[in-house]
Amino acid sequence: METLYQYAWLIPVLPLLGATIVGIGLISFGTVTSKLRQLNSIFIVTLIGASMVLSFALLWNQIQGHEIYTRTVEWAAAGNFHLSMGYTIDNLTALMLVIVTTVAFLVMIYTDGYMAHDPGYVRFYAYLSLFSSSMLGLVVSSNLVQIYIFWELVGMCSYLLIGFWFDRKAAADACQKAFVTNRVGDFGLLLGMLGLYWATGTFEFEAMGESLQELVSSGTIAASLATIFGVLVFLGPVAKSAQFPLHVWLPDAMEGPTPISALIHAATMVAAGVFLIARMYPVLEHLPVTMDIIAWTGAFTAFLGATIAISQNDIKKGLAYSTVSQLGYMVMAMGLGSYTAGLFHLMTHAYFKAMLFLCSGSVIHGMEEVVGHDPILAQDMRLMGGLRKYMPITAITFFIGNLAICGIPPFAGFWSKDEILGQAFEANPTLWFVGWLTAGLTAFYMFRMYFMTFEGEFKGNDASIKEKILAAFNPEPQPVFGPGAMDVKELDHEGGSHGHDDGHGHGHSDEPHESPISMTLPLMALAIPSVLIGILGRPWANNFEAFIFPPGENVEEVAAHAAEFDWTEFLVMGGTSVGIALIGITVASLVYLQGKIDRYTIEKNFPALYKFSLNKWYFDDIYHKVFVMGSRRLARQIMEVDYRVIDGAVNLTGLAAIVSGEGMKYIENGRAQFYALIVFAAVLGFAVVFSLV
Repeated sequence: METLYQYAWLIPVLPLLGATIVGIGLISFGTVTSKLRQLNSIFIVTLIGASMVLSFALLWNQIQGHEIYTRTVEWAAAGNFHLSMGYTIDNLTALMLVIVTTVAFLVMIYTDGYMAHDPGYVRFYAYLSLFSSSMLGLVVSSNLVQIYIFWELVGMCSYLLIGFWFDRKAAADACQKAFVTNRVGDFGLLLGMLGLYWATGTFEFEAMGESLQELVSSGTIAASLATIFGVLVFLGPVAKSAQFPLHVWLPDAMEGPTPISALIHAATMVAAGVFLIARMYPVLEHLPVTMDIIAWTGAFTAFLGATIAISQNDIKKGLAYSTVSQLGYMVMAMGLGSYTAGLFHLMTHAYFKAMLFLCSGSVIHGMEEVVGHDPILAQDMRLMGGLRKYMPITAITFFIGNLAICGIPPFAGFWSKDEILGQAFEANPTLWFVGWLTAGLTAFYMFRMYFMTFEGEFKGNDASIKEKILAAFNPEPQPVFGPGAMDVKELDHEGGSHGHDDGHGHGHSDEPHESPISMTLPLMALAIPSVLIGILGRPWANNFEAFIFPPGENVEEVAAHAAEFDWTEFLVMGGTSVGIALIGITVASLVYLQGKIDRYTIEKNFPALYKFSLNKWYFDDIYHKVFVMGSRRLARQIMEVDYRVIDGAVNLTGLAAIVSGEGMKYIENGRAQFYALIVFAAVLGFAVVFSLV
């Protein structure tokens, strides 16, 4: 058993090894490596599969009661400063390792079908492997400095993957937006991290928390200063987990290929923020003001994301804002002190949201031939409808994901979301109301997406709708491969198996089609935990809480809490959450399935409210005007200062040198008597000046 823990470092190293070998191959032997597509993908998937097996073995041992295992080496030392690097395996680590490796493994299998025709197929696998390695390294990190190192690596990989199709302006802009927005949060995290080290003298989580509590209680450090440190640390998760006001990067991240959207939004980058709050819980739990800020930020973000998602027509954008909203639930739970509930929702959300995103990719893959491989049209739900009869597996799995995220029992999301709402009601009824109302909005927009996509009549061949959509977007010219990564030239070489030609040299079909088994198999695999995994957290026998509980508590305290379960309270709280979800589903059905309510009613009667949601509360417009355009104006002013003052001073110095040189050359005649006269005149002048003084 101990041997397994001694080699746990292989879990992040194996995918790093795969990314390194394939990356070196692409750099050194690019043409040959790119041609060995299947070999490279099998190699990388095998390595992440090995990491997954090791992760499950560690999880099983932790379930059996194995103690926390930490292995470190001294990395840097100077005087009293000592910094160690290594890895820690505890219950939280083991759980996160399994979540990350399973989702990454299934996403990589899915990628083989989705990116089959993309010229960057091998490069994408290398990026995926590096991204997975970075997240796994973050999860096993034993101190805050090591987490920060992998935190930045995750950010770098997200930049590469969001901007994978860098020749598309939208993708290039999106990866820059994600990078800059996350730098804002990461700078706050760095300041908070250094402030906590200045106060406590350590980067170890438990020691940092204990020391800070003693310093605040003794009055050595003001509580307000400790609160500032906590808020600064929280800025890191605000950016990574897309919380208000740094949430704007996440929907734009949809410009990357759908597999990376699933990985970012489910188990890696956005989960890193919630994971860091959990790791920093020994510090944050002693800062009540910081915890209140965390809870209210999460609640507002949950409501914000839901109100924007209800009007989005891009299927991936709708799911992106859904992710923002669900992350708000997790952050709210952590701020309320509901440590277990927040992490439970992180786990359930990872599986059903990964499935939903991969379903959206399957839809896009099936739609793109119908709409001529246009990335805008292939993702717009107004051109979909009736896809259930063409794509039954995708439709069923998307429906399962819908039931899970809406909190319908016995699906996974019910147990985790209901746990958060129940504890929110005990802690702060106002926060509970915001979360409860958001649950209704979630059910509405998710079934809106389902009905628009899979029910009704197929509208993909309606030229008038296409023209209307394109006129609204006014898109710039796009490359021949769109979100489904189908290179049309390669499709043509395959012999026209995709239907007749549309007159533009592109493969074309009048009907969408189900995705290949490499794409549908991961959907079916993810559907299993989306249905069943929530049972682990049923409140009357909460196995999840018995395994994952806040630092500082013990099994006896957890068991005592579990014994307080009240069936009446559970039925009332569960009934209210299911009730609001059913109301949302019913309204969505009346509007988008049965047509008994005109879907354009709100748009016609409340145009300002509709546009407010459609334009994402105008955050992007405000940020563009204040920060982007403001920065440009500031840059122009600085350029003027540089041109007129800095360059002017330099140019004036040069001019003075030229003028003085030109003037002096006329008095340089080589006669010693003349030089003696000049020296005499200078001495005389100094004598006169000093005599007057």
